[in-house]
Amino acid sequence: MAAPQRGPSKQGFFLGIGITLAIALVARFLAMLPFLSIMGQLVLAILLGMLYRAFFPIPENASGGISFSSKKLLRYGIILLGVRLNLADVIEAGPKVLAIAIINIIFAIVVIYVLARVFKVDQKLGILTACGTAICGAAAVVAISPQLKASDEDTAISAATVAILGTIFTLLYTLLYPVLGLSASGYGIFSGATLHEIAHVIAAADPGGQSAVDLAVIVKLSRVAMLVPIAIVIGMWSARKERIEHGGSAKMSLRDIPIPWFIVGFLVMSGINTLGIIPSAMVSYIITISYLLIGMAMAGLGLGVQFSTFRKKGLPSFIAGGIGSILLSLLGFALVHLFGLA
Repeated sequence: MAAPQRGPSKQGFFLGIGITLAIALVARFLAMLPFLSIMGQLVLAILLGMLYRAFFPIPENASGGISFSSKKLLRYGIILLGVRLNLADVIEAGPKVLAIAIINIIFAIVVIYVLARVFKVDQKLGILTACGTAICGAAAVVAISPQLKASDEDTAISAATVAILGTIFTLLYTLLYPVLGLSASGYGIFSGATLHEIAHVIAAADPGGQSAVDLAVIVKLSRVAMLVPIAIVIGMWSARKERIEHGGSAKMSLRDIPIPWFIVGFLVMSGINTLGIIPSAMVSYIITISYLLIGMAMAGLGLGVQFSTFRKKGLPSFIAGGIGSILLSLLGFALVHLFGLA
């Protein structure tokens, strides 16, 4: 028997990675443009991936590299993203800000999940949309997706849904800022506590000035910090549900708790950044690399989704996420006043 030919498959593997890298780089460039900067490079990478699939044939031998980008590189990107979180800043923000972040997260997850079920959205898609809205947009979606064993299709649809909703609400916030009656700091807290992606928070808080942006980012990072415990809780729930469905026991021991290594890596990188071990200039480079890797993963996910599927499965989750986002904004506005931070 002849030895297997490894050259073509290896070439196809790197071709797949190259396609996702090219899409991620184009998305990064487009995200520098005025309006598209609000959408952010991650959602642009998904949309570009979907457009590529619609207009160009995807080489069959490239599937391995595309899958590697959407799964392995995604996890490395999330680990590196941990350097964005400085736990000292979260603590320094004070208990009121942290309380608002926690209340908003719990409220958003519960309400959007319930709304998703009302609109007959698939359970996993509903959970991903809820977590993306509640925590930190597309990054939360792709971090929690493995815990649910969600399909690439559901992951891409929910990530795009959350990012598009965040873009819409960012524009609405900037228009409403003059009539909200909030101080610059109050508006920063409100934006950081209710908007989806960090890019959305920065863009929306900008009318309030630099102090509003700084505070908005700190509040947003308070929500990002909740990604680790929520990912673990959802993983436990999903594993327990799967065990019951397969006739196993509902009881779980400590070793049965699914703790994803990349979430642990995210937390470790946050701790390293908090201790000031990494120079600030290098932190900036690491964040850039992180977003490039996650952008490649988003491109890989987008390459697996057709626009027809997105319309069919995405519309109900978009409606549920939209209603939930409105309610989250109202709650966030009320809490800023209730806690005397307006």
